[in-house]
Amino acid sequence: MITKDDRQEFEAHKREMALALGRDKEAFRQSLDTLVTLDRYDYAYLWSWMGLPIIQMPADIMATQEVIWANRPDVIIETGVARGGSLIFMASLLKVIGTGKVIGVDIDIRAHNREAIEAHPVAPLITLIEGSSTEVETVAQVRDAIPPGASVMVVLDSDHSREHVLAELRAYGPLVTPGQYLVVADTLLGQSEASQTPTKRSAIWYPGDEPYAALNAYLAETDRFEVDEALNGKLVLASSPGGYVRCKSV
Repeated sequence: MITKDDRQEFEAHKREMALALGRDKEAFRQSLDTLVTLDRYDYAYLWSWMGLPIIQMPADIMATQEVIWANRPDVIIETGVARGGSLIFMASLLKVIGTGKVIGVDIDIRAHNREAIEAHPVAPLITLIEGSSTEVETVAQVRDAIPPGASVMVVLDSDHSREHVLAELRAYGPLVTPGQYLVVADTLLGQSEASQTPTKRSAIWYPGDEPYAALNAYLAETDRFEVDEALNGKLVLASSPGGYVRCKSV
């Protein structure tokens, strides 16, 4: 008996459903209500990757994994190191792929977090740069750490204020190479009501002063990027819907 190879049909159906989900405003509202409830329990803080806290929603982790596996960047730049789990996550994927490195940028890489990152088995694939992500000197260090001709992906997940994220977009957006992704974290903050804004944080960002507002402002300044509608459509029960954009030109 010969079984039909249905892989193309399966992938086409996935895309169709993802796009349909992205258009379903009621499903998004229900998802948002659920996330507001889950935030009472610090839901985004309950996860780890290979031993280190990752502080992300599972759906965002899966989406980032899909992007990295499909596009295999030589360099991934992440602003916002926190406890290091996200760096470890991305470096572990590059380890499996067999090439690439991660550059982590943070204004304050605390000693115990640095120690945990540098002691991890994938640490050789990670470069840590301490400094404000938007300072000229810091951006220069990041540029110097990128090998000539490397394909580059960028993830922005530090200070979530509109002005800071917009400054990061202007600094790091030009580093993203064609076919690779620019990911802006926590865009959900701009797609919820002010009353739904998480308040159990070191800083609070209300609608209008958050990453989604910054991303929209940046996309109005440049035509280098396009929104991945199918990938973003899947991002219910996630913190970064609308935050995944693909570089389409130099």
